[in-house]
Amino acid sequence: MSRRHGWLVLYALVLLLVLCWPRPWLVVSELHAEGAAERRYVFSGDDGTRFSLRWQHSVEREDWIETFELSHGGIEVVRSRFKTFGAGVPDTGRPSRLEHGWVVLDDLHRSVDPMLVQAASREHYRMTYGGHCFDLAALGPAPLLHFQQQRLPPVLVIGALLRPWWHRMTRSQQDVGSVSREQHEHKHG
Repeated sequence: MSRRHGWLVLYALVLLLVLCWPRPWLVVSELHAEGAAERRYVFSGDDGTRFSLRWQHSVEREDWIETFELSHGGIEVVRSRFKTFGAGVPDTGRPSRLEHGWVVLDDLHRSVDPMLVQAASREHYRMTYGGHCFDLAALGPAPLLHFQQQRLPPVLVIGALLRPWWHRMTRSQQDVGSVSREQHEHKHG
């Protein structure tokens, strides 16, 4: 065997190991009526990874943002931000504060695992991960989404790993502008 052939075999083995070695992911699956789950989005999901969901409250008609953290194989809500008190406001027993028109509750650390979300298009569900916003309505009308941390080999999640970025690249300029405004508001609001 030639030296070059030996290096190619070594590179192939390393690549195979990288693609098959399980690692933690934040997996967003759509649950179907017949009980099947389809992986829709996958993001890197080590412990300490944070993501947010933003939607418009169905009664109050104001935006609500909750921030979640992956911890020990589960999901915890760690922060909640909303603009009005009313239906669905959590009673945490902790003090809240007002920040740029938002009521903010920090340090919640409440387990929400398993985490199921009915992402109704009327409520404009969006997910923020790593500073990027993903419109969950792009998955179809009112999908029932299951969020969880899973250890899987990259080769099994490659399609769902690329899907959120594909949706971002194929959006119209109008959608990109509204997402940029939302990201700015999320950072400063």
